[in-house]
Amino acid sequence: MIRLLVDPANAMTAMGLALSWIGIDLSIAGFPEIGVAIVLWALLADHFDGVVARRMRGSRSAETAEVGKNLDSLADLVSAGIFPAVTLIVVGHGSPLCVVSGAVLVVASALRLSFFNVVGSPAGRFVGVPTSWVMPVTAIVFLLRPTLPESIFAKLFAFLLILLAILHVSPVRVPKTAGSMYLVVTAFCVVASATLAFRGAS
Repeated sequence: MIRLLVDPANAMTAMGLALSWIGIDLSIAGFPEIGVAIVLWALLADHFDGVVARRMRGSRSAETAEVGKNLDSLADLVSAGIFPAVTLIVVGHGSPLCVVSGAVLVVASALRLSFFNVVGSPAGRFVGVPTSWVMPVTAIVFLLRPTLPESIFAKLFAFLLILLAILHVSPVRVPKTAGSMYLVVTAFCVVASATLAFRGAS
């Protein structure tokens, strides 16, 4: 079973999963900005493991590819569902609103990812907003945190996560990331993670 992680795409997915776990630990320890910075790199791993897998098509066994597909969804659930939910609970000091919002996001993320594993992306479009949208929104909220009253920060974060949860399970069709969008996503993750890490360490 461990040999499946020798596959470059699966190894990249596993690395993203490990980064998400580190991010959760940092949030719980009281460093949510640094946690978000770390998990943005998990988002990049999620974007590029698919690129690597497509380039290796034909050279990977069916078993390796199928395990990779399911591993990717599990990693996405942690990075885009569990991590934001835990971070929301931390910054919201365990308020009922934050706990419920986090639970809604986790369930919607799991349903969205399970649906994708069965249905895929018909005509090159996702059904429902991808879970990968959660971390950029989370990063933007934390980048804006110094400009927001602390009393509304957690409520705003909770509202946005509930909105994303609804969009995850909606019938809206969303184009897949392609071409120059990979550069945009990469640039955003690098700049945002550097900014948040510096702020969190200050």
